Amino acid sequence: MSEQKQSCAQPETTTKKRAARRSCQFRVGKVRADLRGSVWYLSYHEQGQRRRPRVGPDKDVARQLAVQINGQLEVGAPAALSFEPISLVELRERWLARHEHVLRSSVQTIRRYRAATEHLIRYLNTVSSIKLVSHLHTSHAEDFVRYLRTIRVAPNGHPHTAKRPLLDKGIQYILETCRTLFAYAMKRRHLSPYAENPFTALELGRLPIEHVRRIVLPTTEQQVGLLNSCDAWQFPVFLTLMLTGLRPGELVHLLLPDDLDFEQRLLFVRNRVNLDWQVKTRNERKIPMLPCLSDVLRVLVGDRKTGPVILRRRFRTERLPSWSNVSAAEAELTRRIQVFESTNATVCSRGERSRLARQLWTELGIVKTDRIRLEFMRLTKKIDLPDLTAPKTLRHLFATTLQDANVDPLIRNELMGHSPASAIGGTSLGMTATYTHTRLDTKRRQLEMAFEQNPISRIAMEWTAAQ
Repeated sequence: MSEQKQSCAQPETTTKKRAARRSCQFRVGKVRADLRGSVWYLSYHEQGQRRRPRVGPDKDVARQLAVQINGQLEVGAPAALSFEPISLVELRERWLARHEHVLRSSVQTIRRYRAATEHLIRYLNTVSSIKLVSHLHTSHAEDFVRYLRTIRVAPNGHPHTAKRPLLDKGIQYILETCRTLFAYAMKRRHLSPYAENPFTALELGRLPIEHVRRIVLPTTEQQVGLLNSCDAWQFPVFLTLMLTGLRPGELVHLLLPDDLDFEQRLLFVRNRVNLDWQVKTRNERKIPMLPCLSDVLRVLVGDRKTGPVILRRRFRTERLPSWSNVSAAEAELTRRIQVFESTNATVCSRGERSRLARQLWTELGIVKTDRIRLEFMRLTKKIDLPDLTAPKTLRHLFATTLQDANVDPLIRNELMGHSPASAIGGTSLGMTATYTHTRLDTKRRQLEMAFEQNPISRIAMEWTAAQ
């Protein structure tokens, strides 16, 4: 009797085990699902590697994903939950290569992206032990922000200047660049499909901008003092920056005879793609020259017909090369690129092309923007304004002067070289607003004009007279 009960109990126990196994496991073609604790995992092989992604506690969701992945494996498509683990260094190189060869971003933009993401790489190497981008989560991104607030950097990238903490705008730019980098990682399936961008979760739009470099505009007397302190070489340089709002890089790349028209008193800011130089925003523009500026530049240029408008100090006319006009300079750069490719038996990269172009501009007599900055610092120190170190201040001054004169916003945008779309469809002037600083006198004048005919002002004056 006991043997009969035992023989009946064994099939019953085996059946229960099979039922329990079926409740904790199922298979859909090449995909097997297993329940571990309260979470379902899928298991399959893709491109010779075993994948075991975590799904979640819902069995129906696990079954739907198993069916989808099995169908993708049958036709050779990438599975829905598969992704390629990758290190941050390799991810950055792929991302920058896309900007280099596909999007054709400017060399300066790529340099800024590389410098911004270098902070994240340095953080992972020194503070965190994270090796793969898929292991970086929101908590790590928050720790990275704390790290950025502790480091000190050299302003403008100059290694010999005194270091200071990163300003809020600098931190914001670094984080926005990292967010874009991780968005690229998500599109290229280097992150788990269910992972969120760790830098998106930081809500960068709500990051307060408190510690910024304050822009202090020189007063009219200080502007006069600055110009009176200029020597014969400095005066045309800084007068042009004051009266045109040019970026220093745009000023030094002005070429004769194309970029100055003394008959119509026009100054042209052009992209020089064939000479490997472009305007920062790619927006070409023409700026009317005031008569006084036209006369100064006419004296500066003299009898010269070719070469840069602003030549280096002590750069004599007879030293200008034979290819100093624009078309000849373009042909000379093309010849140098061909020589490089034939000598090295390789295609000239953008970096090498940029190096050859910089060498050509130097031989042409161009002034380096760092020289403009040093000359500006010497002048401001001479007039007791040592804190005024950036020639870009004169661009801020130009935009503010236009606002003081109630110049139309669209004209302001065009003169500054910003996108005109930023001034359409709203009250914001976009980037132009960044350079515009409303003076107290302008506010007072505009306020008085607004209430000049208002009955409230009349009542107030009558009350004052009656007292």
